[in-house]
Amino acid sequence: MKRATAVAKNPKRAPANVKRILIVDDHPLFRKGLEQLISHSDDGFAICGEAASAAEAMGMIRKIKPDLAIVDLSLPCANGIELNKNILDEFPKLPILVLSMHDESLYALRALRAGAQGYVMKQEALEKVIGAIRGVFAGRPYLSPDMSAKLITSFASGKGESSLTDKLSDRELEILEQIGKGRDVREIAKLLHLSPKTVETHRAHIKEKLNLANARQVARYAVQWIDQKTI
Repeated sequence: MKRATAVAKNPKRAPANVKRILIVDDHPLFRKGLEQLISHSDDGFAICGEAASAAEAMGMIRKIKPDLAIVDLSLPCANGIELNKNILDEFPKLPILVLSMHDESLYALRALRAGAQGYVMKQEALEKVIGAIRGVFAGRPYLSPDMSAKLITSFASGKGESSLTDKLSDRELEILEQIGKGRDVREIAKLLHLSPKTVETHRAHIKEKLNLANARQVARYAVQWIDQKTI
């Protein structure tokens, strides 16, 4: 891992009224675009640091004490939901906004349970992220209107959000999603920065936890799960 990946943005030079934001994402071009978007807003936001992994993020938070962390879910070694939990344990007052390529209908509730105050999909980042940041700083959890409506309807009906997938770890859920999207083991390994053997091990755990007979049944369940959650 390159030492230059974690970048501090001269946080001591920021005026006292500026809200200082740390970006945690393993794609440099996306971090750059997000930095430009946030820095050019009229809300007094400034990027005080960047990190490409969970370990780097924790080091940066300890060093520069940001006012908000924007966290991707797909990170090397540990995913963003695990990072949320670690941040919450050590810095319980630090707000976290998840900004992810993953469909919020699959991950938003789990991210909120892990300590995030909001969830924005990367496909909507340019349109939604500034409003989401404003909401989080104002103490309002942020979800898209569609996701908020789904959760309200679900809880109002008394059904809640419990399902068999609650048995899965955060990484297992992430792999289940990729299986449901038709990706094979090597594709998943490359996408999630894991070895193919690790992906196969997680798939075996998914099979056991969901009481499925084989990999084919795991794939069928994954497709049905995604179809049901994204309706």
